[in-house]
Amino acid sequence: MAHNLLQAGYALTVFNRTAERMEPFLQAGARGASDPAEAVGDADLVLLCLSDDIAVQQVVEEARTALPKGCLVVDFSSISPAVSQGIAASLAQQGVAYIDAPVTGGTEGAKAGSLSVLVGGTAEQLERARPVLDVIGGGIHHFGAVGSGQRAKAVNQVLVAGSYAAVAEALALAHRLGLPQEQLVQALKGGAAGSWALEHRSQQMIHDHYPLGFRLALHRKDLAIALAAAEEAELHLPVTTQVAAMEDALIQQGCSDLDVSALARWFRA
Repeated sequence: MAHNLLQAGYALTVFNRTAERMEPFLQAGARGASDPAEAVGDADLVLLCLSDDIAVQQVVEEARTALPKGCLVVDFSSISPAVSQGIAASLAQQGVAYIDAPVTGGTEGAKAGSLSVLVGGTAEQLERARPVLDVIGGGIHHFGAVGSGQRAKAVNQVLVAGSYAAVAEALALAHRLGLPQEQLVQALKGGAAGSWALEHRSQQMIHDHYPLGFRLALHRKDLAIALAAAEEAELHLPVTTQVAAMEDALIQQGCSDLDVSALARWFRA
């Protein structure tokens, strides 16, 4: 996402809590900052992409005193709607606007600039951010007030849970039945069983190799958000609950940092 902004001609100041991760961006022309406050000091738009509620809250607090009045914070992180709403309300008191804009599309979409961006916030602030969002995403979708983008992302992660688990389960059955799995994927992906997960993650499952698209531990964190939202809405999600339990077992086995497609290992075990 950052590389695409640089290539589009945006002046970018970057900060990462793990300093060495900034190096590729510095080499590509970005300016580096030593802390969040330095990163945001002269910014019109502040873009966040962090792992969880606590990380976002910590970085916002570290940057707060340096945020220019009138700037806009665009949060690409996947966090709970209540945290997004709390940050928005807090920043508004100092004249800083905020929208939640979690993304979906994996590392493939990030590199291609084709992510789907799920936005919660005012229409005015969305339009202000749109030129940058158009570089990052292939589709910008507005769902309402702050927090609604996070709710849409929770729904997305429920779909990811079911589709990845279904592909893993189907391939486990194909293996036990003695079917050639790669040939079977080619035969099925163009039909009613076709899905993004089957198209983009079946090879990892077949070969038991899981380069990162989205970390299993982060997906489990997102499922917790989705399950909490469902409980609040008095809705039971049996498939999501089962996948969450499968992911818990895999995390206990040391698979936290593998891609979500490592769900296939549950069936191998």
